[in-house]
Amino acid sequence: MADQLYFSRDTKVFIEIGSSIWELPVLDGFSFSQATNASEVTLSEMSGTDGSSRRGRRMFTDSFAPAEWSFSTYMRPFTSTGTGAGAASGTDGDHHGVEEVMWALMAGPAHYQSNEFKDKAGGTAYISHSNGANGSGDIDFGQSNVSTLGTANIYFAMGGATDTKTVYKIADCVVNEASADFDIDGIATINWSGMGSIISDEGTTVPTANVYEGINATNNFIRNRLTTLTAIRDGIFNTAATVGAGAANQLVEGRRYKIAVVGDTNWTAIGADGSPAVGEIFTANAVAATGTNGTAQQESQYGLVLTGGNVTITNNITFLTPETLGSVNQPIGHVTGSRSVSGSFTCYLNNETDSSAELFEDLIGATTTVTNNHTLKFDIGGLSPNLPRVQMSMASCHLELPSHSIDDVISLETAFHALPSAIDLTDEVTVKYFGRDVV
Repeated sequence: MADQLYFSRDTKVFIEIGSSIWELPVLDGFSFSQATNASEVTLSEMSGTDGSSRRGRRMFTDSFAPAEWSFSTYMRPFTSTGTGAGAASGTDGDHHGVEEVMWALMAGPAHYQSNEFKDKAGGTAYISHSNGANGSGDIDFGQSNVSTLGTANIYFAMGGATDTKTVYKIADCVVNEASADFDIDGIATINWSGMGSIISDEGTTVPTANVYEGINATNNFIRNRLTTLTAIRDGIFNTAATVGAGAANQLVEGRRYKIAVVGDTNWTAIGADGSPAVGEIFTANAVAATGTNGTAQQESQYGLVLTGGNVTITNNITFLTPETLGSVNQPIGHVTGSRSVSGSFTCYLNNETDSSAELFEDLIGATTTVTNNHTLKFDIGGLSPNLPRVQMSMASCHLELPSHSIDDVISLETAFHALPSAIDLTDEVTVKYFGRDVV
């Protein structure tokens, strides 16, 4: 009888939270493992009168280290049908992502109820969904300032359609890091990694997924070559222009402005505070306001065209394991560390106005700026509303000095660190999924 061999290409991955099970298509290169922590006891003594010296050695297994796992998924936005087996939503047209469950584990307690991820039963949803042409699926990190995040069981089911399956389960898994890569010639991917308490052999029974919408679609992959970067210059504002009813220069929602002339413009209606004054900086939350003679300066932006980039979100999780003598201890759970959002982007060296050379010049000349505060917005997959795309926005980014890469065409690589607006807040990054009907 021939041996049963298993091939990585036949493996399927399932994520279990309570009674809900997601099937998650993953890429080649996944891994999972668990090690032991051992103690060694040795004898070391001088010679006896007979010239002998004991040189013994004993080993003790103290504990199991946390199980470690990693895999990659494509970014795959879609709009739900709202009905049918495996549907991700109860509302037709809601924007979702195939890998949404992983974001839920990364960003909060991951309590799944009525097609929503919440902080607790009947609590606040931190992944929201809206429908229609202007809708999106929004991942909010507002529930991530907690000492423990949501956990799930991850199953790796090995074997092809006609094989006897072997299924491994990693219990109490937590997502430690998500790294989104968008190299110029590829498909947008996210590399997920984390830990769990224990790996177990579950025999031949494969979990049955009940949330799997979009996994077999062929039109929800994101082409990286369409990706754009909006980089807002820290504290640099353009020439003032009129803001008000009928003004030719409508505001851009989400951009920052500095009031030059208060006039009779209704500034509070577009994001300014209750007592607007000359020099106040605000973020526009609408495109127009009443009034005719107020003026404002829009914050300037660099004209950067990407050749590649990465955004990495890390929870810096630590697993806790008892140290009881006389037993093999197992991990009992995790605690979160500081949240970190960082990354880098590359572009060709260009000496046009507001281009990459000017970015380098501004940063190297900022000798009195301790923390710069640029805004970066990556539209992975572009800006066209009829294409699947993901938007990652970071309003307060500290940029490091770009490094030159000397190749056939000289380029710059710039590392950045996304910071919260206040040290105890959770607004370092906002992630939005824009899907389409899948086929």
